[in-house]
Amino acid sequence: MQRSTPADVSFNWTVGFLAGLAILILVAPVVIVIVTSFTTTQTLRFPPPGFSTQWYVALFDPVRSAPIHTAAANSIWVAGLATLIGSVLSVLAALAITRVSRPSAKVLEASFLSPLVLPTLSYGLAALMFFSVLGIRPSLNLLIAGHLVVIAPFVFRTTLASLTQLDPVLLEASANLGASRLYAFRRITLPLIAPGIAAGAFLAFIASMDNVPVSLFLSTARTSMLPIRMWGMMESTLDVRIAAIAGVLILATLVLLVVMDRLTGLTRRMSA
Repeated sequence: MQRSTPADVSFNWTVGFLAGLAILILVAPVVIVIVTSFTTTQTLRFPPPGFSTQWYVALFDPVRSAPIHTAAANSIWVAGLATLIGSVLSVLAALAITRVSRPSAKVLEASFLSPLVLPTLSYGLAALMFFSVLGIRPSLNLLIAGHLVVIAPFVFRTTLASLTQLDPVLLEASANLGASRLYAFRRITLPLIAPGIAAGAFLAFIASMDNVPVSLFLSTARTSMLPIRMWGMMESTLDVRIAAIAGVLILATLVLLVVMDRLTGLTRRMSA
């Protein structure tokens, strides 16, 4: 059995310290927000002087929190439709690019991924100016189109990665057995790339729900989105319901993460 040298011990301690520090930086704010959401005071205060669920009760009050419920419904609607449309378009684009070996395919791939490197604040302002020139007024449909450009690359990237790992022999064998392209896609390609599509759709939905710059420029008072509503509440009143909203969003994200892991089997694949 090889004994650890002082250099190995030092390296392990350094990596462990950095990993622990990174986890602390990521987890500590979440814990603070969740604990603060159960405070008994009327303001955001940590540590809370007492424990109470009154702010969660107020958050789900259909009268008192009606604007929050409307903003949440708008965000879910926009994120859901943008993710659905983006998933279909991204899968079709990924399928087309993987079947083409010409240099133009690389250019198209870079074009589809370009929104990932484009500052969303600049894109939101540019989208507002573009749609204003066209005379298109802000609406939920406009928000869906704006979010679609930002989140589609997530699905495209994960789907493209799944397609590159697909063994072409499977498709050749199905073609030799008389299967059509549509049948081969439905019975072979789609089941194999489904985990990649699901993972990308999960990332796209979360990115849309959490998107502030695009929603800030393309939304109005009637099409208020949840992040913008939370931002306004923080600027005006520092309502403790903001912490309760964050707690609900954290719980919903954890549930979606578990569902996504069950669908894709990512943990099982990593441990195999």
